[in-house]
Amino acid sequence: MIRAKKSLGQNFLVDRNILEKIVNVVQIKHKTILEVGPGTGNLTSFILKKKPKEIFVVEKDENLANHLKETFKDQLIIINDDILKIDESSLFKSKVTVFGNLPYNISTEILSKWITNSSEDLWFNNLILMFQKEVADRIIAKFDTSNYGRLSIISNWKLNVKKICDIKPECFSPRPKIDSSLLFFSPKKNFFKIKNSKNLEKVTRIFFSHRRKMIKKPFNQLFNGNQRVLDELKINLNLRPQNLDFDTYYKLTEAYEKLGS
Repeated sequence: MIRAKKSLGQNFLVDRNILEKIVNVVQIKHKTILEVGPGTGNLTSFILKKKPKEIFVVEKDENLANHLKETFKDQLIIINDDILKIDESSLFKSKVTVFGNLPYNISTEILSKWITNSSEDLWFNNLILMFQKEVADRIIAKFDTSNYGRLSIISNWKLNVKKICDIKPECFSPRPKIDSSLLFFSPKKNFFKIKNSKNLEKVTRIFFSHRRKMIKKPFNQLFNGNQRVLDELKINLNLRPQNLDFDTYYKLTEAYEKLGS
């Protein structure tokens, strides 16, 4: 019998209606699929019914990886490894559709890696991912709201994000203590060009390190009170970090990169 490991944040999705809903978010017939954290293979079975071209699954737990091999035989390409250590862009010859009931303890780390480690041309077509609801609310947050922050800004840089549904704890085994949310990500045709994504991470980290305070201090830390940047971006230093919209943070990053070049 397979038991969920708390240390790996395992909660297996068992509700058939939700599983059906997930595989119908986007057309996957004849497509290459990557499933992250397939667990016991409940969603995998539903994906297979849609007749994809091929399915790669990444499962860190060796027992579960062996279970998947016994259950699905040669229907899957099983990678028994940590998703954070895999270079997806070199793994796939063409773009893939990604499904994931991500381990909640590293879900934001995985998403940030996929966005910031990619070149201009992303390696995936779409992401259909499950998060702790509280995290999902931060990803989809609009500026001037309490949930808006670094995660919102980085997620919405290259991707359009749409909430599909919330999922109750009773849809999982074992039951988590919190609600979950399913999000759909699709690449933007045009996004703000930043030379190095690490700079976007740095700018947002410094601005949101004191999210309730005015932005004068973080601005001066990054730009040493540069009046030209203030004038160009029309920034009021009496505002707080959540009052600046997505584009302002991308433009701030661009200005920061120009200062350093």
